[in-house]
Amino acid sequence: MLKKSLRTPEDLLNAGWISPEMLPEIQAVSEEFSIALTPAVQASLTQPKDPVARQYLPDARELIRQTYERNDPVGDDAHSPVKGLVHRYPDRCLIKISNVCPVYCRFCFRKTMIGPGSKALSSEDRRKAIAYIQSHPEIWEVILTGGDPFILNPKILASTIQQLSEISQVKIIRIHTRVPISDPERISENLLNALKTEKMLIIAIHANHPQEFSDAAQASIRKLRLQGIPLVSQSVLLKDINDNAEILAELMRKFLENGIKPYYLHHLDPAPGTSHFAVSIQKGQELMKELRGRVSGLCQPTYVMDIPGGFGKSPINPSYLSEDLKEITDFRGGCHLLHS
Repeated sequence: MLKKSLRTPEDLLNAGWISPEMLPEIQAVSEEFSIALTPAVQASLTQPKDPVARQYLPDARELIRQTYERNDPVGDDAHSPVKGLVHRYPDRCLIKISNVCPVYCRFCFRKTMIGPGSKALSSEDRRKAIAYIQSHPEIWEVILTGGDPFILNPKILASTIQQLSEISQVKIIRIHTRVPISDPERISENLLNALKTEKMLIIAIHANHPQEFSDAAQASIRKLRLQGIPLVSQSVLLKDINDNAEILAELMRKFLENGIKPYYLHHLDPAPGTSHFAVSIQKGQELMKELRGRVSGLCQPTYVMDIPGGFGKSPINPSYLSEDLKEITDFRGGCHLLHS
């Protein structure tokens, strides 16, 4: 197994993932956005254009900024009453408990906010976030995100989960992570112990292509599942990575085979330098229709858009009903009259 994460353009050059001719452009990208490929991710790559490599290897197109792209595309800042906490929906909030990740996805909607050198929440910041939640009895669910919460010292994670567990109105604790896929060795006994709580704890695991489910990744997911922790999925619809019905079907089956219920398929957020990953909503809806006919209902995620500006997520699944509600379309495209 490879031992070192690749974090600089020179690392990528020495490992053979970029050519000498590409180095100046990739150095320019690295001045704007963080780079990191863990040993686990490196082991899953086959060549620089494969569907996993495209997610992590920096690309000169990241320096092309469209007029509609935003540093804060989902409006975190507009709904942040205290540092690191976002309260967008009435009954739930999220805490950006870590500002670093083991890997950096090139399409990430927080790509301008995270990376080495970013300031993590201090113990005082965490205290203020907990106090805010305590003072808002409508908050029923708390989501730990980042960065990646699983990159934290397990003692900090355990302390945060314990403090949230002591708040009576908080019934659900959710953690969003890429670690089981991108850095599976981090799913250690200490981390598993940190997750223990009497409250309902749910983990959302991010993957975008079936190739990401290495033996090590599946073993790490199994550890979480054997703890009795419910697992759900998150994916982003990405051009030339998973924008085809066969790949999406295989991905959703992989999730379910590993005990992860397909949850969200995200339409790409307009973060800076991500337009080369964009898939149209129309194509996304067509793919969702194809998926309906290919795989079990248990494998169907909800296709959602996080409305730019901080207005929250809305489902953008295709409709199978005609506008006059008199006909319904089956998964093969056949139309049928409704009699009610």
